[in-house]
Amino acid sequence: MSSSDSFEDLLKQFNQGQPAKQAEPKVGEKVRGTVVAIGEDCAFIDLGGKTEGRMDLAALRTPEGELKVAVGDAIEAAVTGKDADAGFLLLGSQHGHKYHGMEEVRQAYHQGLPVQGQVTAAVKGGVEVLIAGTRGFCPGSQIDIRFVEDLSEFVGQRLDFRITKIEGGRRPNLVVSRRAILEEEQRQRAAETRAQLKEGATLPGIVTSIKDYGAFVDIGGIEGMIHISELAFGHIKHPSELLTQGQAVEVAILRIEPSKDGKGRDKIALSIRALSRDPWADAVESFPAGTRVTGTVSRLQPFGAFVELAPGVDGLAHISELAAGRRINHPSEVLNIGDSVEATVLGVDMERRRISLTLDASKQPSDIPDVSNYAAPKPGAKKGPGTGAAKPADAAPEPTMGSFGALLQESMNKRR
Repeated sequence: MSSSDSFEDLLKQFNQGQPAKQAEPKVGEKVRGTVVAIGEDCAFIDLGGKTEGRMDLAALRTPEGELKVAVGDAIEAAVTGKDADAGFLLLGSQHGHKYHGMEEVRQAYHQGLPVQGQVTAAVKGGVEVLIAGTRGFCPGSQIDIRFVEDLSEFVGQRLDFRITKIEGGRRPNLVVSRRAILEEEQRQRAAETRAQLKEGATLPGIVTSIKDYGAFVDIGGIEGMIHISELAFGHIKHPSELLTQGQAVEVAILRIEPSKDGKGRDKIALSIRALSRDPWADAVESFPAGTRVTGTVSRLQPFGAFVELAPGVDGLAHISELAAGRRINHPSEVLNIGDSVEATVLGVDMERRRISLTLDASKQPSDIPDVSNYAAPKPGAKKGPGTGAAKPADAAPEPTMGSFGALLQESMNKRR
């Protein structure tokens, strides 16, 4: 065998022993590698198979500007292009890549890749954006997912955009959209959130809008609503008393109602109140019979006045307990909503969540009857001796007064 044949055979055997060369990743594909060096503006990543990538440090910093990686760290990123001169693959995240020339910008447009630009001015109908030294225009409807009244708030910010149109030759006009990227990110977050959606789950969220009847919250690409009654245990006139747009909150999922046709958005009922301790859990210990308490009149009804003693805990002062023995026709004759009053606790009915009060300051704890002697009458049961006098026409309904109706009526009869 000749020396040339011998060399060719050896070379063939060597090549056969080497692993097959992998195809170079395409734009948009995710790759994994190891950080081998960090420069002033970019990091270099070894992707294996003699392939290296380059990634701008801006994509590797936290919102506070701190670098998230170090040499030797493993990293996963998407291929956004290729530096033909140096042979590096250009890497990025879901964020736009910083391009340095119109050729790269055109390439990003054709490949549908996000680009990074700086908003330089708010103009009629939108904002001006500087991308790779070229001015572009972003319509006002495309700067965010939701309507933005004052576009000047974006001036000076460096944001990610997708190029939707290129017109012209050497110095083209660019039309860009930020909304397209935000909607794509929202869809990705929504897919991850749906995997966690179940009644009773607790999730972080951001308040997106506030209405008279409640607040809408983004819980990760999906929006749910907190009804005003689910914001807190106490009385709330408007959700803005507790929440502001953009506020971070933690919510519990109460209900998930799928759309009827399967195409619309699911209705998701949320609650903040469900994550708080029920104030009635401590009501018996906090407000024992005979205790003098201070509260605020929250509601007036023909049969009495409701007094808020603590957030979510109301007491009821029957009309006979409002005027120190003087007969009145309506609580509004002596009280107004919002008045601060002092009262004495007559008793606590945990089953009906009612605390019975008297505003008669002359009553002493010894004057207060033992509430436990008065059981709530069963539905349809006929009243007999010891269960209280017959209910007059203007007395409170039984469901409202609970087990204290007979007690209060008997006290009133004794003073007459």
